Amino acid sequence: MTLMRQAIGMAKATHFGPTVLVVTISFCLSISQLSSPKSFEIALAILAGQCVVGWTNDLLDHPLDHAASRTKKPLVKESVSRKQIQIGIATALLLAVLLSFLGPLGLKGGLLHMLGLGSATIYNFWAKSTWLSPLPYAISFGAMPWAIYSVVGNHPPAWIYIDFALLSVAFHFFNVIKDLEWDRTQLVLGLPQRIGARWSSLIAMTLILLSVLLFLTR
Repeated sequence: MTLMRQAIGMAKATHFGPTVLVVTISFCLSISQLSSPKSFEIALAILAGQCVVGWTNDLLDHPLDHAASRTKKPLVKESVSRKQIQIGIATALLLAVLLSFLGPLGLKGGLLHMLGLGSATIYNFWAKSTWLSPLPYAISFGAMPWAIYSVVGNHPPAWIYIDFALLSVAFHFFNVIKDLEWDRTQLVLGLPQRIGARWSSLIAMTLILLSVLLFLTR
């Protein structure tokens, strides 16, 4: 039971819902260009990267989550330990590098994946508390189609990576709203926290509308 509880805790700490969504999108985008086995390998590389990002986020935010009594967080709930998260980050990072550079992504695609992973990690360590908080989302998710298309020596249509960037930034604004007041209290002052819930909602809805219009007129 303890092992199962820890496994579930580790899975939740990856930010499970968004991780599943990102990995699924990466697989669907890959299979439009590559074979199923290669697409699966790429999805595994993306999964490893998402684990690094999610676990790093929860590890860094643990003191704040504990102070805010966010008991749904595995570290706060103590279903996993900081040591386990640290080991998970190191293991997932190694796997992300190996699966990227030794797998179908190769050198160029691997570097693009590392760009996305690095950008997301910078968000966790620094950008989430600055005016630039949306930028890592745009960079990280905009880099994904470039990495995948590079495998076949091509580049994605402009609308794809622009849509990825628009929707990811919209998600950032929507995702922050639920904890916005707590974040302000704890001085986590990204762009959404600085401009408030009303403007964040308006910007998010505008970005989603732009992404839909871009898709329909591509």
